[in-house]
Amino acid sequence: MKIKLIIAALLALPGLAMAENLTGSLTVQPVTDNVWAIVGETAQRSPANLANNATFGLVVTQDGAVLVDPGGSWQGAEALHEVVRSVTDQSVAYVINTGGQDHRWLGNGYWQAQGATVIASDAAVEDHHARASQHLSALAHFLGDGLDGTEPAYADVTFANDYQLDVGGFSFEIIHRGPAHTLGDSFVWLEARDVMFTGDIVYVDRLLGNGPARDTDSWISVFDAMAALKPAHIVPGHGPATNLATARRDTYDYLVNLRTQIGALIEDGGDIIDAPKIDQSAWAHLAQFDALAGRNAQATYEEMEWE
Repeated sequence: MKIKLIIAALLALPGLAMAENLTGSLTVQPVTDNVWAIVGETAQRSPANLANNATFGLVVTQDGAVLVDPGGSWQGAEALHEVVRSVTDQSVAYVINTGGQDHRWLGNGYWQAQGATVIASDAAVEDHHARASQHLSALAHFLGDGLDGTEPAYADVTFANDYQLDVGGFSFEIIHRGPAHTLGDSFVWLEARDVMFTGDIVYVDRLLGNGPARDTDSWISVFDAMAALKPAHIVPGHGPATNLATARRDTYDYLVNLRTQIGALIEDGGDIIDAPKIDQSAWAHLAQFDALAGRNAQATYEEMEWE
């Protein structure tokens, strides 16, 4: 296994967490031995980021690499592959789809063409089929020619609730406990390295979006199931690798606040038009706050109105 000098040098420098930008908007962040986060920007999808505006996970084993999420398009997957090659000479043997958003699955075809096996929950694959046309239409607008080559490609291996992937001396526990950001979200527990890959169950440094699943009650429960394993390291769906306390602050506490404040609004006879006025100021520093806070409040109102 070949590790680029930039990564080795980075690991040797205390207090320095992020490597230089290697391909487009993707940045390598060492997490622990054999584990990296590949961090995309928090901005909207664009021709520059090729729908890789998310965070991906990479684990290098003696029998090949495991990639957590494939990139948001064929060309996005190619860009992601360039970053993987900067870290290791190992081929990617497995790709795990953690959910239903485009960057969690629309790069599958590229990796399958390289010989990788793709794994996803049954609920995620159902969501992929249901929203493929919607995703491609939206990406045609955002990416233009950057979408060329992208076709829906679905997981080779699926599971209902739990799946164990054993490769190169590592065991990956892939766990689906219900809807979170999307209907099929899963978290991936690598106990040997005390690392949790959460996909869109956790957002850090940017505001989450209440949708497409629109089930904040389930999302909170799924977070609790993930947090019960007490990981030392979290590779989130958006933002840099972090710890459980930060994940809780930026995601769990925000979801609880949404439900608490919208619940009070409904109890007081408030209307959905009033929903964006609830107090979300504790999270105003997060990227995408202005774009999403009001919509999140209204989506939560619609969700809770008939609970």
